[in-house]
Amino acid sequence: METDVDVAVVGGGIIGLGIAWEAIRRGHTVTVIDPDPAAGATHAAAGMIAPASELHYREEHLLRLTLDSAARYPEFLASLTWTGIDPGFQRTGTIVLGFDGADRQALADLQAVQARNSLVVEQVSLREARRSEPMIGPAATAAFRAPEDHQVDPRKLAAALLAAVTSRGTLVRAAATGVERDGSHVTGVRLADGSVLRAGSTTIANGLAAAGLAGLPCRLPLRPVYGDILRLRVPEALQPLLTHTVRGLVRGHPVYMVPRTDGTVVLGATMREDGSNAVSAGGVYQLLRDAQQLIPAVSELELVEVLCRARPGTPDNAPLLGQVEGCDRLLIATGFFRHGVLLTPTAAAVCVDLLEGKPGPPGLERYTPNRFEEG
Repeated sequence: METDVDVAVVGGGIIGLGIAWEAIRRGHTVTVIDPDPAAGATHAAAGMIAPASELHYREEHLLRLTLDSAARYPEFLASLTWTGIDPGFQRTGTIVLGFDGADRQALADLQAVQARNSLVVEQVSLREARRSEPMIGPAATAAFRAPEDHQVDPRKLAAALLAAVTSRGTLVRAAATGVERDGSHVTGVRLADGSVLRAGSTTIANGLAAAGLAGLPCRLPLRPVYGDILRLRVPEALQPLLTHTVRGLVRGHPVYMVPRTDGTVVLGATMREDGSNAVSAGGVYQLLRDAQQLIPAVSELELVEVLCRARPGTPDNAPLLGQVEGCDRLLIATGFFRHGVLLTPTAAAVCVDLLEGKPGPPGLERYTPNRFEEG
């Protein structure tokens, strides 16, 4: 088949850019198609590389992917050092706090699940937690430490990936409207202006917009899960406010605070499925209220940014990742919900392995994009 490019990647968020960069690293010619790269969920993400504290009940199956991806991160980031863009990688770990008795019990129950899955999460005294983070307030009643959780700044990482891809590949700033097919073979991507980019392999990684592409052989049951997220600047007199990521439960509501090296803190994140992409006043209030319960000095910070973005969710909250059965040269990589940043290196490796004809990792069939098809 005559092609314009080895690999076409639809979507320039962190997943799409990661896949594109992995393919370029392995010697493929690559074109990324996105009208506004890194402007969606990537722009709002907190960037926690946290397999332990991101574990949720009945999502234990994701651990194989999340642990693998966290282990890949140092080498993945090292491959981008030549861009000169620091992705803000920090190995400082996570401290998890509980507010009341029910929160304390919920965190203890979760720690038991984490321990059964060989994750390093230990309960520590509040005195010990405050030695690490003196700003923890008196309302906290329980503390846990996840020392192997790390973080990256998604905006900086996306900037590094975008610089790498545009330097050694091609970026088309246009919307894709569908895939071109010749029977069971996908031959490329149709753009909004009617032109077609012919590709040896096509990967769909444009988040929620993937469900609207024409020509796909299966439906992609994606749903938007909206979240409010804040950025606050720490006054010089209070720096550093935090050195660890601090997560908490406050009357059953989860909250997290992620310190950045530039003196800001990312505070998030609500989850709602009300169909509105507007910032919720109630959500902003809830985040500030709950964060202040755990770290009272939050009230003294400068609120510099308030965002709402939609995460792409699926019916089982697991990604759509892998080859589309019965359709050659088409891969799907979307539906990552809360784990897009965390899973970027593994999603990239899986997709490029598959397009090169290599087998996927054990258990990948659980995430097949066709799994919601009847019959």
